[in-house]
Amino acid sequence: MAVVDSDAVRARAAAASAAERVAERTDLDEDRRDEICARLEGVAADLWRALRQVYGGTHDIGELFDRLVELAVAAAAVRPARLRRLDRRREIDQAWFLRERMIGYVCYADRFAGRLGEVADHLDYLGELGVTYLHLMPLLSAREGENDGGYAVADYREVDPRLGRLADLTALSQDLHARGMSLCVDVVLNHTAREHAWARAAMAGDETYRRFYHVFADRRLPDAYSTTLWEVFPDTAPGSFSCVEEMGGWVWTTFHDYQWDLNWANPDVLAAMSETILFLANAGVDVFRLDAVPFLWKRIGTDCQNQPEAHALLQALRAVLRVAAPAVVFKAEAIVAPDQLVPYLGAHQTYVPECDLAYHNQLMVMLWSSLASRDVRLMTQSLRRMTPPPQQTSWVTYVRCHDDIGWAVSDADAHAVGLDPRAHRRFLVDFFAGRHPGSFARGALFQENPVTGDARTCGAAAALTGIELAMRQGDAAGLQAGIRRLLLLYSVTYSFGGIPLVYSGDELGLGNDTSYLADPGLAEDNRWMHRPFMDWERAGRRHLEGSVEGRIFAGLVQMGQARRDLPALRGGGVSEALWTDDPHVFAYHRKHPASGDFLALANFSDDPQSCHTSVLAAAGVPEPQTALSSDGPVSIAGDRVLLEPWGFVWLTPRPG
Repeated sequence: MAVVDSDAVRARAAAASAAERVAERTDLDEDRRDEICARLEGVAADLWRALRQVYGGTHDIGELFDRLVELAVAAAAVRPARLRRLDRRREIDQAWFLRERMIGYVCYADRFAGRLGEVADHLDYLGELGVTYLHLMPLLSAREGENDGGYAVADYREVDPRLGRLADLTALSQDLHARGMSLCVDVVLNHTAREHAWARAAMAGDETYRRFYHVFADRRLPDAYSTTLWEVFPDTAPGSFSCVEEMGGWVWTTFHDYQWDLNWANPDVLAAMSETILFLANAGVDVFRLDAVPFLWKRIGTDCQNQPEAHALLQALRAVLRVAAPAVVFKAEAIVAPDQLVPYLGAHQTYVPECDLAYHNQLMVMLWSSLASRDVRLMTQSLRRMTPPPQQTSWVTYVRCHDDIGWAVSDADAHAVGLDPRAHRRFLVDFFAGRHPGSFARGALFQENPVTGDARTCGAAAALTGIELAMRQGDAAGLQAGIRRLLLLYSVTYSFGGIPLVYSGDELGLGNDTSYLADPGLAEDNRWMHRPFMDWERAGRRHLEGSVEGRIFAGLVQMGQARRDLPALRGGGVSEALWTDDPHVFAYHRKHPASGDFLALANFSDDPQSCHTSVLAAAGVPEPQTALSSDGPVSIAGDRVLLEPWGFVWLTPRPG
C-alpha cells in the first residue's frame, strides 16, 4: 500500500484554496492568475513542510500558509511589467545565474561613485571588465553613527539618504537590466538596528513588537545560552546580550549592542521579513545577499548557528518569493565550516530549494594559505573532501571581500598533510600582518584573542599579495611577483566554477586605505582599510601599457573573455581538486554535463615548478590546448608540465 505524505496532501489542499481566492481577484488578468497559481502549486509542498518544521507545535500552519501566500499574491499584483517580463524569461531559463558569462563586481556605492545615481555613470567601466552582476554593499537606511558598515538597518524600505532614494535604486536596476547586468543587494535577516521602527515600538511598550526580539527579564537564560556561544567581536563587542533599560531586561545582541537579534520563533517576524523581501524585489533587486543566516534560530546548549529551523526558514522565504518574483535568487552569507555550508544550497538528505548561491569561503581561505606557505597540499586536501553543491545551485568564488579573513583551517585537514593546525593558523596571522620573516604582505590583525593567540586578517588584496610593499620600496621584481600573485588568485576564482567576484579596487591594484582613521565612526574598525574609495585617476591608467593598473586590469579582462568561451565553467558542473607530484602546483578538474573537460594548473611558488603529465590524462585532457595562460601556450618537456613562478594555465581537450 502506498505511503501517503500528509504534508503534501495538506499543502495541495491549502494551495487549491488559495488558488480559488486568486481566481476571484479583479486586479489580475487571467494569464497572471494562471501564472501565480502554477507557481503556488510548485512551491506549496516546500512551504508547508518548512512551516510545519518551524512552527508545527506552536501555531496554526494553515493560517500561516494563507497569510504568506496572500503577501506573495499582493506583491505579484503590483510587480512592474518590466520585472514580470524578466520573471517569464528566467522561468524558462532557470539557469540564467549559472552561465559562464556571469562575472560579479562588489563595491560600496558611495566609495565607488558617490551616490546611487552616479553609479550608472560608471557602467561602461564595469562593462569593460565583463561584469554582469553588480553587488552594492549595504545601502538600506542604517542607524546614524556606528552601524557595523551598514548592517545595522533602521529601515528596510528606504535607501541610506546619503546615497539617494529608493527611486534611485529602481532607476539603477533599470540601467543594469538594459545592459544585461543584475543587481545584488544585502538584506540583514538576523537583526535590526535598535533604531528600527519595530525596536522603537518595542521600547515604547508595544507587546506585538516586543515579541519581535529576544528579551529576558534577568540573566538566568542569557547565562545558560552563553555557556555554548562564541563571541563574534570579542574585542569591541564581547558577549551576546545587552542590558536595555527601555526593555526592562536583556536583549539578544549577537554582533553589537545596537543590533538586536530578531525572534524568528515568532511567525510575525517571518511574515514581516517576507513582505520586506517582496517589496525590494519589486524595486528591481535580482539577488538578495542574505546576511548572517546561520544565526537565525536559537537553541540552548548549542552555538545557536546552523540549526535545522534556520534552513527551514530560508526554504519558506524562498517559496514565498518564487510565487511573486521567480526571477530573483538568494545568496547565503554563511561563513561556516565546509560540512555545514552546502546545506544552505539545499543539499539535505533530499534536495530542498533554499539558497541558490553561497560564498565559497573555504576556497578563499585556502588560496591565501597557499600563497603564504607556497604549498597547496592543505588546499587540495580540504577542497577534495567538500560536498559539491546541487546542480541547480552554484558557488560564488572570491579572492577578497569587505570582511576580515578568518583562518578556517580544519584540524583534521591540517593533520592529514602533516601540519600543526594551531601553529599554521598563527603562521598565517603573522605572515599577512607582515610580522613573519620574509613576508611580502602588509595587512593588519582583527579581533586578536590574547588568550588563544587567534586573530583574523584585514588588508586589501594588493597589500596582502606584496604589490603595495613593492610599490612603496620601488622594487620592480617584487612588483612583478605581486601582480602575478594577484592574477594567480583571480585565475582560480574565475575558473573553479561559479560566479567569480571582483572586489572593488583589486582590478587596479589599490592598496590599504587609511582614510577611515579620520572618521570617528569608522576609526575603531580596521576592516575599513580594505574598503577603499575608488581612485578614478588610477582607473584612467588602466589602458596605459606597462602600468600596474593596466597589467592587472588587462589580466582580468582576458580572464573574463576566456571564461565566456568555456561552457565547462558555468554552474551546475563539478570541480575536483587533483593531487600532483609537486606540492607547489595546484590542479583542479572541472567537468560539466553539457560540456567537455577543463583542467587548470597554478604554481604557488617563487620558482619555476612542474608536475607529471599524468594529471592531464586524469582530467580528460591528454592532448591539451591552452584556453588561457599567464605565460603563453602550455609548456611540456618530456613527462613534465612546466609552470613559471606564480603562473597558471587553463587547458581543454584539443579538438580531435
